[in-house]
Amino acid sequence: MKRIIETDKAPAPIGPYSQAVQYGDMLFLSGQIAINPASGDLIDQDIEAETRQVMENIKATLNAAGMTMDNVIKTSIFILDMGLFSRINEIYGQYFESDYPARETVAVKTLPKNVNIEISVIAGK
Repeated sequence: MKRIIETDKAPAPIGPYSQAVQYGDMLFLSGQIAINPASGDLIDQDIEAETRQVMENIKATLNAAGMTMDNVIKTSIFILDMGLFSRINEIYGQYFESDYPARETVAVKTLPKNVNIEISVIAGK
């Protein structure tokens, strides 16, 4: 029933976890940060580019499981500075057309590789 989802179109895990795990019709994506999967470079020139790369990584992982952004049920957004929220929200919103997923946005002290944003996703068919 449990299936590990892997794709080279999203960054490889940097620890003992999977990019995503499918369980039945549900898909649980690990948190994504702004690593370009082709180069391995961290995209950090501004929060808009960082958020866009995170969302593209999410999209690629969903696609590897045969899903799209329309399948996203819930997102969890972790950011270093709540002052960046409106800029993040503007990019984030471009990835959903309607029937937006549930979400929470939480300010945290630090994130892996000292990035500004990390997003995890739950999706379903």
